[in-house]
Amino acid sequence: KSEAASCWDGSSWEPADSGRFPPCSASGLVSARLTLVVGDTHFSEEKMLLVQSCDYFRALYRSGMKECRQEEIHLKSLRARGFLIALAVLRGEMPVLDADDIVEAIECAAFLQVAPLTKHLINLIDSDNCLLMYHTAATFGLMDLYRTAALFIRDMYGDLEAEVRKTLPAELISYVESLTPSVFVAVGAHVTCGVDETIHAASRTVCYLDETGNNWKVLTDLPLEASTSMAGVTVLDNKLYIVGGVHGVHKQVVDSCFCYSVENNSWSRIPGPAQLRYNLSLVGADSRLYAIGGEYERTVMSSVEMYDIKTGSWTFAAHLPRPAAGVACTKAMRRIFVCLWRPMETTEIYEYVPGKDEWRLVTTLIRHQSYGHCVVGHRDNLYVMRNGPSDDFLRCLMDCYNLSSGQWSSLPGHFANSKGSLFTAVVRGDSVFTLNRSTTLEYGVDGRTWKPRRQMKGFPRSGSVWTFLLRLPNSVTLQE
Repeated sequence: KSEAASCWDGSSWEPADSGRFPPCSASGLVSARLTLVVGDTHFSEEKMLLVQSCDYFRALYRSGMKECRQEEIHLKSLRARGFLIALAVLRGEMPVLDADDIVEAIECAAFLQVAPLTKHLINLIDSDNCLLMYHTAATFGLMDLYRTAALFIRDMYGDLEAEVRKTLPAELISYVESLTPSVFVAVGAHVTCGVDETIHAASRTVCYLDETGNNWKVLTDLPLEASTSMAGVTVLDNKLYIVGGVHGVHKQVVDSCFCYSVENNSWSRIPGPAQLRYNLSLVGADSRLYAIGGEYERTVMSSVEMYDIKTGSWTFAAHLPRPAAGVACTKAMRRIFVCLWRPMETTEIYEYVPGKDEWRLVTTLIRHQSYGHCVVGHRDNLYVMRNGPSDDFLRCLMDCYNLSSGQWSSLPGHFANSKGSLFTAVVRGDSVFTLNRSTTLEYGVDGRTWKPRRQMKGFPRSGSVWTFLLRLPNSVTLQE
């Protein structure tokens, strides 16, 4: 054996970009522990956990250097608190971090290249810590966090500009200002359109709100074969996806699925899920789309399918706990949550856990006439909108569930919900955008309260409306 191979206990090598560690015997890395000295603190951890999660240790144990045969390694460039946070994240915890924690965690994530810790930090970005995240990530070269924090700041620049100019160096300010903020986008419910139906086709547009001019402008036309009626519609990595839907009075399922690239201003087809479905929920996270529940031939389903953007293929994921169609769904801290109704008057919130491929019950809300019609995530809060007293859909009640404390609270008063405006809520920074035909209303989220902030032109479409955010690059030629 060569010196480099000897530390593997005879196991085979794999390419450096394979993303996982080669299998080892019981006397190798699988059962081995390593003592790490960080400052004055000693940690005893499984080598396999470190190698699977940290590029630093993965490279170390592939290098053949003498350290890969040592039982104790000194990490002189780190502080113990940052490494302790990293270990907590690697064990599946989601620690809340203060300012000092954030700095040490970023230092650790950058030095050891701990991808799960970087992802956790990205999930924690908010208006209170985004400048610290951005500046510190720039200092240590943690580029994924650097760019994500910069985009967050750009979306809230109107609120943060004074503080940005006061605290950030010129080059970091220039980068933020070079980015394009996300815009509020809407599309109505449209069925497929024949080639000759030019009058009908003219209204089949995806529009964005020009907030400066207070006017809706056309971004793109829907493909003639696409249906947004009872379809799954979502945005992932700044691309718009349409899956499923129906056409005709008998709700015939549309099997054509589409992706719109803002960067190229073009539509392309993507494969459809194995199970045709309509009235589904579609959500995107970590380069995957999830088609959740829905109906087929008027039968409600519990099946869930996952589309891998990189491979272009669908696979089945864990089923919902029970069949559901049109399920309220959102992301908070980049985690996926759904609301399921269970009579009587009970709303259950489940989280999808990708690592375990399971739906985990998070909490239960029991209220008189409390079926959750919409759920919105902001920071570590889930806001559940439900119908008002006596099924009064013109007034909306709202409850808040805090993921960190595990506590429910009710927002005071009623919210106007004319023609379902709150059921299309979209979060950008500390703002929530809602709309109907007459009004687009922006709420400011302050603590756990929603306060009307700005009123703009409504979306001139009848029926159901899909809303989302897109970031429009300067290179895109927009239709006027």
